Amino acid sequence: MCTPDLPDLLNQTIEVVTRVGQLLIDEWERVGGPRGKDDKAVIDVEIERVLHQHLLELFSCDFWGEETGYSLTGHPWCWVVDPNDGTSDFLKGLKGSAISVGLLRDHVPVLGVVYAPVTIEGSTDCIAWAEGVSALIRNGQATKATLTTKALSGEAQVMVSSAAIYKAELNEELCAPSRFVAMPSIAYRLAKVVAGEGVCGISLYPVSAHDVVAGHALLRGAGGVLLDEHGESIRYFTEASMQIVSQRCFGGSESACRTLLSRDWDRIFSAD
Repeated sequence: MCTPDLPDLLNQTIEVVTRVGQLLIDEWERVGGPRGKDDKAVIDVEIERVLHQHLLELFSCDFWGEETGYSLTGHPWCWVVDPNDGTSDFLKGLKGSAISVGLLRDHVPVLGVVYAPVTIEGSTDCIAWAEGVSALIRNGQATKATLTTKALSGEAQVMVSSAAIYKAELNEELCAPSRFVAMPSIAYRLAKVVAGEGVCGISLYPVSAHDVVAGHALLRGAGGVLLDEHGESIRYFTEASMQIVSQRCFGGSESACRTLLSRDWDRIFSAD
C-alpha cells in the first residue's frame, strides 16, 4: 500500500484548499447574499464535491465528508472534510467560517489544513501542519508553535462560539482569568489557538469528526490536546465515534483545557 510523503502532501493540500476557498469568497460577495438558510448552504455541497475529487486524486483512501457522505472501507487512511465549518454564522453574515481538511492514519490525525477565506481582519488565513513538518505553516510562513507551557492567565484568550456575546458576563466568569473571544467555527478556533492567539478553543455543542480532525492535527503539532467533556482524548475509531466524537470539546494547552472543562458550563444553558 502506498504511503504518502506527508510534507509534500501537505503542500498539495494547502494548494487545493486555498484554491477552492475562492468559491466561498465569491459566495460571501454574492449579490443577495449566500444561498441557503439555517445551517444549510448551497456552497457547502459545491465545495465538498470539488474537495472530494481533488483530495482523492492527491491520495486515494477512505473519505468522510459532512455534506456528500462517506466511504469507510477499513483503509488505514481517511480524508475528513468540512467544506464550511460555521455555516449558520456564515449565512447570518458573520465572518470567520473555515474550510477544514484533515487526514487520519490509523485513526490518528496526521495532517490538517484550516482555511478561513473571509475573516474579521479582512485577510485570508490558512493554518496547516503535518507529521514530518517541523513548524506550523501559516499563510506560507513557518511558525514555531508550542502549547505545552501555556496556561490560563490575564494575557491569554479562550476561543468560544459566536453566541457567547449574548451571555458575555457569564462567559467572562467561566473563562477567567483569561479573556474570551467569540467567533464562528470550532475548526478555526482550534487553529487560532495553535497559531498563538489563544490558550484553548471550546465547543459546548456536539461535534463530529469533520468539525475537529484538522484542528486536532494542528494541536498535535504544537503539543496540545483535544479533550471531550470527560477529560478524555478525542478518538475516531468507529463510524459512530466519527459521527459524534464528543458532546463538548476543549482544545489547546492541557493545563488550560483541564481547568476549563472542570467548570460548570451548564450554566450557559440554564441562564436566563
